Amino acid sequence: MSPDELKVALDTVWVMVTAALVFFMNAGFGLLESGLCRSKNAAMIMSKNFMVFAISSLAYWALGFGLMFADGGLAGTAGGFFLTGPDNSPATGDAYRGIFGALSWTGVPLEAKFFFQLVFCGTAATIVSGAVNERTKYSAFLVFSAVLTGIIYPIIGHWIWGGGFLAKAGMLDFAGSSVVHSVGGWAALAGVLVIGPRLGRYAPDGSVNPIPGHHMGYVFLGGFILWLGWFGFNPGSTMAAAPGEIARIALVTNLSGAAGAVVATLYAWVRIGKPDFTFSVNGTLAGLVAITAPCSCVSMGSAVVIGAVAAIFVIEGVMLFDRLKVDDPVGATSVHLINGVWGTVAVGLFGIKDLGGLTRNGVFYGGGLTQLGAQLEGVAAVGVVTFVSSYVCWWFIKVTMGVRVSADDERDGLDIAEIGMEAYPAAAEEE
Repeated sequence: MSPDELKVALDTVWVMVTAALVFFMNAGFGLLESGLCRSKNAAMIMSKNFMVFAISSLAYWALGFGLMFADGGLAGTAGGFFLTGPDNSPATGDAYRGIFGALSWTGVPLEAKFFFQLVFCGTAATIVSGAVNERTKYSAFLVFSAVLTGIIYPIIGHWIWGGGFLAKAGMLDFAGSSVVHSVGGWAALAGVLVIGPRLGRYAPDGSVNPIPGHHMGYVFLGGFILWLGWFGFNPGSTMAAAPGEIARIALVTNLSGAAGAVVATLYAWVRIGKPDFTFSVNGTLAGLVAITAPCSCVSMGSAVVIGAVAAIFVIEGVMLFDRLKVDDPVGATSVHLINGVWGTVAVGLFGIKDLGGLTRNGVFYGGGLTQLGAQLEGVAAVGVVTFVSSYVCWWFIKVTMGVRVSADDERDGLDIAEIGMEAYPAAAEEE
């Protein structure tokens, strides 16, 4: 095996292993979401998180990957559907003559490129699941997931990762604060607004009625699985076994998540009088979401600051959405939308061009406003298009097949009403 072949082999193994870590995050999302919701909906929530990756796999293979990474303008138009068309990878021995020019920088086989990008696509759809839990029809969620992963997510992704206009403007989103987390967050917010709050969540006087989750053990385990998965999410986005780079990215990723956990715990203690465990977990996730875009180009100290700010944003975000009567049972919009935006903006503030991925420094390192401007342009474009297109899709599903279960089904629980089984049948019999 030649040195070049050995490098391709090692890079491919690295990409596939980190993709598997991101794939396993689906288990984390399922546990976290079900734990934060009521037991009568637990089986339904786990089923949604199981099926969403299957749907993502087919939709992204058939349509999404081509729209995202094939050469083109606002979307990939050169082909690539059903993973057909020549690759640009040096691994094929036919470098730079394919249709996936935006991925020609990595030498791994096309199938490895696809699988790594697929698990990111599935993550965006899973984010939506948590926000619309406990009152949404199973069928409606599955249909929306197919549209999101087959069309909306890939087109937005093309603008940033597929060589589109935001990439040409200099926007950097190394591992997906915008492409994955903001897209999922905006789509979730649109769904929540169309579907409306859970029954009994808000009293007639506007006060918030707490609806506690049923299993903090699931929240604990789900949170840790997601934290683990981020060591595939961010370092894996190098798509190469580059020791120094992947180690540095893993370290800043962990520091931001740790800062999010500590600051969220302390801030909740002061803000609401108790160190709420759910805020500790969501603070960690907020820090991880926020560092996802800038993880390649920020220092360790900046990572701690980014995670600390994210923790405050997630707690205030949850409280803000409740004041606005925007019912998100798991805080997905606060974690992924608000901190996806924050992480994207953080590139323009804390970015250091010598670390990787940037051609200019951020504001705090003497680079002026140019990079920040590119990041803000990306935030605006992603936000407007994702929210509007998702809202229209949710609305169309609402007027055609319906998006919300009946009031009786919601009170009884979606496990029986929607999928015909209970997560805890023995407990139900005892009652």
